[in-house]
Amino acid sequence: MTLIKTSYNRRSFLKSSTLAGGGMLLGFSWLASCKPTPEQVSNMPKEWFDINGFLKISDNGIVTIMSPNPEIGQNVKTSMPMIVAEELDIDWNNVIVEQAPLNTDIFQRQLAGGSQSIRAGWEGLRMAGATARHMLIAAASEAWQVPASEITTEAGMIYHKTSGKSAGYGEMASAASKLEIPEEVSLKETSNFTIVGTDRKNVDGPKLVTGKPLFGLDLQAEGMLIAMIVHPPAFGYTYKSMDAESVKSMPGIKDVFEIDVYPEGIEKQWSDGGGINKLVAVVGESTWQCMQAKKALKVEWEKTSPLENTSWHEEALTKLLNTSSKEPARKDGDVDSAFKNAAQIVERTYSAPFLAHNTMEPMNFFADVTAEKAVLNGPIQTPEFLEKTIASRLDMLVEKIDIQMTRMGGGFGRRLYGHFGVEAAVISQKMQAPIKLVYSREDDMTQGTYRPTYMVKYKAGLDKDGKLIAWHVKGAGSNDDLIFEDRFPAGAVDNYLAEKFSLETNVTTGAWRAPRSNFVAGAEQAFIDEVAETAGKDPIEFRLELFDRAINDPVGDPEKNDYNPKRYANVLKLVKEKSGWDGNQKDGAARGVSSYYCHNSYVAQVLDLSKDTNPPKVEKVWCAVDCGIVINPLAAKNQIEGGIIDGIGHATYSEMTFKDGQPQQSNFDTYRLIRHKEAPKEIESYFVDNGIDPTGLGEPSLPPIMGALANALYRATGRRHYRQPFITEKPVVG
Repeated sequence: MTLIKTSYNRRSFLKSSTLAGGGMLLGFSWLASCKPTPEQVSNMPKEWFDINGFLKISDNGIVTIMSPNPEIGQNVKTSMPMIVAEELDIDWNNVIVEQAPLNTDIFQRQLAGGSQSIRAGWEGLRMAGATARHMLIAAASEAWQVPASEITTEAGMIYHKTSGKSAGYGEMASAASKLEIPEEVSLKETSNFTIVGTDRKNVDGPKLVTGKPLFGLDLQAEGMLIAMIVHPPAFGYTYKSMDAESVKSMPGIKDVFEIDVYPEGIEKQWSDGGGINKLVAVVGESTWQCMQAKKALKVEWEKTSPLENTSWHEEALTKLLNTSSKEPARKDGDVDSAFKNAAQIVERTYSAPFLAHNTMEPMNFFADVTAEKAVLNGPIQTPEFLEKTIASRLDMLVEKIDIQMTRMGGGFGRRLYGHFGVEAAVISQKMQAPIKLVYSREDDMTQGTYRPTYMVKYKAGLDKDGKLIAWHVKGAGSNDDLIFEDRFPAGAVDNYLAEKFSLETNVTTGAWRAPRSNFVAGAEQAFIDEVAETAGKDPIEFRLELFDRAINDPVGDPEKNDYNPKRYANVLKLVKEKSGWDGNQKDGAARGVSSYYCHNSYVAQVLDLSKDTNPPKVEKVWCAVDCGIVINPLAAKNQIEGGIIDGIGHATYSEMTFKDGQPQQSNFDTYRLIRHKEAPKEIESYFVDNGIDPTGLGEPSLPPIMGALANALYRATGRRHYRQPFITEKPVVG
């Protein structure tokens, strides 16, 4: 058993605690669970007893767990309650969920992003279950007048074997709820888990496949009006004036007006990035009526900054990479001297375009603002920060703002930026009516907050024996500097230099699934393959040689490096074994390999392309993952497969381009996504079983697959790829 010391106050149960003798601060903030089954609904309890701020147990033993964190399809509504149920020792079938609204008095970090839900909540979730179990045992001990040490639990039942007494959790819930929170609780040994590590289906699955209302677009309210926005047609323009009188008389239209979303003086949060200050709001009875009014509306815009083109972005990034930074991000050894003495030098430049998030559910939000309060509901990854902005914008106390959360039809980082929630609140306040703001696909795709456009230049030096002796990387991005200077191969090369630059642009950008890694991983891994080929070495063995150096004789302080080389090497060895990699290409197939570390997890992949089709088709992917303890293997595989397919699609097909500041893609007729027939026929996922606390999984499988695909394409066609999307890249001469 692992002993945990807890701390408690009336407003927030277990917000922080320390490991006995260890002093580690633990956050207790993330909880979620599952919906009731039909059998549970027919047997609903008559009375509930609060055990703590997150957990309550009914008189018939059913357990309800509040779910504070947003659900964006990463399946935390299944995986996170599994952790609580494990430590509580409850039958999984007797757990139900209630989606919590934003409540910063009780919950911490009510945010979905960075693949951190499980990692950040691991200890707190376990403590929630273990503490409740401890209190139930204490209640039974007092009722039966027997030592607590002689009492055991199993599947929601409490037993004292010596006396033969037993009781269900529900029978002791009332007494347990009146007890003081224990000073210390014991956690299970992970080897004794019976729920964590087993397959559990998505608890929202039945509602999803039967079309039950779960999403923001499903929301309905009495007297609710629909609102849509008109934003500038190009980056570099702002609102000037409009002629709205004729539009206001169109069927169903209630009003058309300018809104100042972020007037001077309000306190904006980081999550307001990408929001447009001045917009036009069209309010009506239906979405269709608002869309027709938007088409008829005549708005005049004025130019306030240069109108950028894709060609300018590429030229500006190239110019940045042809300069030297005054202060490198990292420097080990003497790179210049090493290159002078190198027997062979490989130098390549890679680039990628802006990308839209294109969530299945476009941006939307519900708001009902009155003089007394503001009620908001919708798909948002950052509810706490939205609340702060709305309090400032409406000049309203936070206590009068109620933010609720729906399930999200995709996020990928887009819903970290909650300007659409602010817009809905401002429109509702103006109309003095409940409002559902709805973005069309075109509104969503052309509004901004894109994945930045990137460019990176690599230079590697080899000695006469094919050993890597020098590595120089320069990276730049729009409003972003791209490079992770302390990641591999830092620490594995004697002479290492990393430089990074940021290009200021008026095209708004933000986090996109696996920020920065979503491009630089593929570029790095494609370059490593080319360097390995130049050295005359197998690409996996070449990587493993570098990991051996980082393990046995690291350059500089190994604590400075972001990655653990042993764990990194192990996933590469695992995928080599499972894919049957022997350095030779399979008959009829071309193979590519890649490995990468991000979000505290390690992933290695081998991808097989068919040689007999034009273009080559992805036949199979093997994926090895080290993300620590896997909570729900079924959900974990789904995450891995989704990331792989997403990565292949965006590397191959997707891009946003600009002409005179205007996005050239506005819907799926011009913005290409992967299609069903283009997805891999088969994906095999393998997880390293090492007992380490869980880390991120929602994003790590996406970045490296782009490199594995590029490397397989080279072996299938003889052509290297240096620019995404691969399908539009022109061959490089020379």
